[in-house]
Amino acid sequence: MRQRFGPTAVEPAAPLWWGGIGLRVVTWLFALGAVVVHDRDYARPALAWVVLGCMAVWTVLTGLVYSREALRWRWRWFVVLDVVVVCGLMLTSPLILSPEQLANVDPLITTVWVAGVPVVAGTRFGGYGGMAAGLVVGAATAVARQAFTLDVARDGVLLVATGLLIGMSATTARKSAAALAEAWRKEAATAERERLARSIHDNVLQVLARVRRRGAEVGGEAAELAELAGEQEIALRALVTTEPSTTGAGETDLRAALQLLASSKVQVAAPADDVLLPARVTAELVAVVREALSNTAKHAPGAKAWVLLENLADEVVVTVRDDGPGIPEGRLAEAEAQGQLGVARSMKGRVLELGGSISLETAPERGTEWEVRVPKAGRKR
Repeated sequence: MRQRFGPTAVEPAAPLWWGGIGLRVVTWLFALGAVVVHDRDYARPALAWVVLGCMAVWTVLTGLVYSREALRWRWRWFVVLDVVVVCGLMLTSPLILSPEQLANVDPLITTVWVAGVPVVAGTRFGGYGGMAAGLVVGAATAVARQAFTLDVARDGVLLVATGLLIGMSATTARKSAAALAEAWRKEAATAERERLARSIHDNVLQVLARVRRRGAEVGGEAAELAELAGEQEIALRALVTTEPSTTGAGETDLRAALQLLASSKVQVAAPADDVLLPARVTAELVAVVREALSNTAKHAPGAKAWVLLENLADEVVVTVRDDGPGIPEGRLAEAEAQGQLGVARSMKGRVLELGGSISLETAPERGTEWEVRVPKAGRKR
């Protein structure tokens, strides 16, 4: 099955659009038969044929619009106009039908042709849109009948129910198509990563591993090179085995983004499932964690660091802890006064802008621990 993406993508609810087109054609033929049967009884038969001709023209026009491949060509304003035109044609019924026909509850000039409107409105706007169109058409039916009878109420219920069911079906189809497209994208990305991982493992990773082993054996300056090679080996392995996935809704996986920060001195612990957040929130949190790790590498070169990600119901919690010497009391205030704004602006400023909170626990020879809490929506609480 061919699937295309972008603004011209195939509409997942296309069968419902075609169903609405077919329904309108069939119901117009029914209206034609009703006009033929009741022609002699109409108060204004000529007007009946004019209205029937307008219905035919509108059926063709809507069919041309609704048969377009991409959803963006099925304009919202045109669907609203469709509701208005159909109701307007139906409201000509009191001018066409004789008083006896209205009293006998004979078919209106549009008959069941109006049933196509809740179908297309539900397909375009979802369940609520379909219900709204059904209510409008039902109200117009009561006006055209010049009475609110049991038959009018029954028709109104059927129109509303039709719009609701079609709308729910269209929404489900689009969500299912989006989920399937995302699954295909992930599968393709996974296959590509596995291919790259095999290639890199056979070449670059083996070289780095050999450099790390030989450097450790030789010692001296070679040991420093071995340590750097080990860090690059870990980072490269994380890069080819982890993908910060992006959804169609503009969300990215914070878990995968943080795992890319792992090294020989940095361990990352995260949930097994994706932690999807708006892309901007993910980028800001990764920047905060990177700044904390940078401070550890700068002020405690030999220290190890741990990054813990917790995915709670309403928020995410990221903890960055190291086993360095800690931050002396008053050092942060002194650094800010000297114009060193790494913590004040890069870390605290980012978190506060996301509507979250950041706290610090540190003491001499007890390391440093940053705890960042950010609501999932990225809005201020």
